[in-house]
Amino acid sequence: MSRSIIAPADVPPDERSRYLANLDRVTEGSGRLMLMAGDQKVEHLNDDFVGTDVAEDDGDPEHLFRIAAQARIGVFATQLGLIARYAPDYPDIPYLVKLNAKTNLVPTASADPLSRQWHTVEQVVRLRETSGLNIAGVGYTIYPGSRHEAEMFTEAARLIFEAHQHGLLAVIWAYPRGQHVADEHDPHLIAGVTGIVASLGADFAKVNAPTGEPAVLREAVRAAGRTRVVCAGGGETTAEGFLRRLHAQIHEAGVAGSATGRNIHQRPLDEAVRFCNAISAIDFDDTGIDDALRIYRGS
Repeated sequence: MSRSIIAPADVPPDERSRYLANLDRVTEGSGRLMLMAGDQKVEHLNDDFVGTDVAEDDGDPEHLFRIAAQARIGVFATQLGLIARYAPDYPDIPYLVKLNAKTNLVPTASADPLSRQWHTVEQVVRLRETSGLNIAGVGYTIYPGSRHEAEMFTEAARLIFEAHQHGLLAVIWAYPRGQHVADEHDPHLIAGVTGIVASLGADFAKVNAPTGEPAVLREAVRAAGRTRVVCAGGGETTAEGFLRRLHAQIHEAGVAGSATGRNIHQRPLDEAVRFCNAISAIDFDDTGIDDALRIYRGS
């Protein structure tokens, strides 16, 4: 059952219909998000796009757009440069513009992470208005625990307010990370992080799943309040294992959907589309595991 959809007070009256339409589109009216993440070109360089277990097509950025165009997804998140280059050929995809990114070349053990904003919300709105593309929201990553956290919190707070002023959704990637963070997968710490994202005013908090059974996420869901929590898909796992974990996260902890990258795009196109459709069936339709697996297997 979906939670009631409420426009926050920082969405002006003349933008509320657009905001609610965007939220309805990316959740298909379910209150749950199905986000296909395609922002790893910067975050992980080319590590996620080549390898013995990675589809050859994944080396081409257009593979991401082909999947998003053919599959049932809520929204496709990637950088503005890729959207500007490829989206004119895929205008029906709902897009979320990732506004910051950093590489993994500098390890956290050497320096606390800092990821600065690349583009402004104004630039995103200009792209939306001049291109006619279906841009539903913006995204931004924060690293609570980094000695640079205040700088990222400030940017995040400003862009969330600006996004809402233009009827856009705001999704915050939130990963506790830094030299003073002992365990970034600690459930209690992740609950603290979702509370930060709620305080910033975001619509969704994207976090890494904490250590333990899916039920440990309940604390994070409660801490987030009206900000909805989704879990990153993480590294490669079996399709069945992924779908079972997602189903448990939703039904045992109250997680509001999924945000998945590598587990989708590292697969060949046909399989990636079927996997997206299976994930979306769980997110949007409350489909059970057996039926979701049938969708994935094409049976």
